[in-house]
Amino acid sequence: MVELQVVLPDESATMPPERLVELAIAAEDLGYGTAWLPDHLLPPGEFGSTYGGVYEPLVTIGYLAARTSRIRFGTSVLVLPMRSPYVVAKQAATLHRLSGERVVLGIGAGWAKAEFAAVEAVFEERGRRTDESLAIIRDLFEGRDRGGVFEPKLRAPLPLMIGGTTVPALRRAARYGDEWQGLGLDGAGFAAAVARLRSFGDRPIKVGTRLDWSAGDPEPVVAAARELVDAGAETLAVSFGDEQTALDRITRFHDLFTAG
Repeated sequence: MVELQVVLPDESATMPPERLVELAIAAEDLGYGTAWLPDHLLPPGEFGSTYGGVYEPLVTIGYLAARTSRIRFGTSVLVLPMRSPYVVAKQAATLHRLSGERVVLGIGAGWAKAEFAAVEAVFEERGRRTDESLAIIRDLFEGRDRGGVFEPKLRAPLPLMIGGTTVPALRRAARYGDEWQGLGLDGAGFAAAVARLRSFGDRPIKVGTRLDWSAGDPEPVVAAARELVDAGAETLAVSFGDEQTALDRITRFHDLFTAG
């Protein structure tokens, strides 16, 4: 059975934190399995439809996890090469323990060259740094020695989700990921991406994608979601627009999709 997921809106600097809590609780009550938060540290333009992440996602997950009980929380996606992998691993493992093992660490290499320059990270090295950092995080999560004591040790697996549809991203997902998330794919494109992903290795990995319902009627989005499920999607994450529309759309999409 496909897992429905929600992408929480985090693009407005004026949005009160309680709106995120309200949306997370509504998604949990409806049975959505995971809520995702976007990430941008220092984008070159205003936060909005292109750049999400006003509230830092890992800190926000701690806040939301304390107000919910079942729904998982993840980053979609955390731009790993802008950060220390040791700090990210420590933060994620801590959140996993404090939340009752409800965290998914979603990782990406990033795409905004100006943002890399702003935080003094080398854009051209992002792929190599992402792979090296994932190897470090995987070692720490699995208890391998990295020259010091890592705590809190995981009591339950902390899934790594790798986002992206480029060949390097798919290869990265096959090597390090427990989950993979595509973006902007129709059924045929999703099936082709999964086939390419599987060609890079035989590790078991859950496959899914993200959809956007930011305008218009819900029926085309529901139809697209069903096409993706028919193509093999195991998870469907939906972005429901800004904080003013998201609550109603979270409910409407759920009701329409589950009624079919």
